[in-house]
Amino acid sequence: MRVAVFGGTFNPVHYGHLRLAEEAREICGLDRVVFMPTFITPHKLTESLTPAKVRFELVKAAIEDNPGFSVSDIEIRREGRSFTVDTVRELLKEPDIEVFLILGSDSFNDIASWYEYEELLNLASFIVAPRPNNLPKPLEQVLPVELASKFWYDSRVMALVNSCGNSITYLDTTPIDISSSEIRERVGRGRSVRYLLPDSAIEFIRKEGLYR
Repeated sequence: MRVAVFGGTFNPVHYGHLRLAEEAREICGLDRVVFMPTFITPHKLTESLTPAKVRFELVKAAIEDNPGFSVSDIEIRREGRSFTVDTVRELLKEPDIEVFLILGSDSFNDIASWYEYEELLNLASFIVAPRPNNLPKPLEQVLPVELASKFWYDSRVMALVNSCGNSITYLDTTPIDISSSEIRERVGRGRSVRYLLPDSAIEFIRKEGLYR
């Protein structure tokens, strides 16, 4: 079972997120993409005004018609500060599972600052999508030279691989420049957000009175 974790605040989830997940699923031959809404403590971000459980239900509504997508509340149930490496370890408890992480190039460029990132590179594969104005850096600029040298390019899978059998795949995805903050602002001003996110998500936002 090839499962990819796609983490984020998803406040709200939109077509940029959904199209990236669909292209990753198809190109990388994934069995499932698991959306993983993060838990945000109230004192950290303004976005925390949208409770984690509400964002979970919002994602659930947005992906309901795609059998290749699911949503998990692992990090929400954990509460507090959550580390990706702990989430991956929990998923790997399932038998016969291979875990991937979907993230933007801006996040991957900063991977060396993540908690136990070296262990994470041994536990999971990475699917990296380009971000506007923040393109992927060469691996030797992202990781310490000794660690970067443990990866080599495998033309059969068109990815960088290491001796643990994990990979780093750089996707050439369809650019969809949609911002969650822009959607929240539009809703707050009473403007249309049609075609920015699924109708099911728009209806959920309307019923819950979000972003007003």
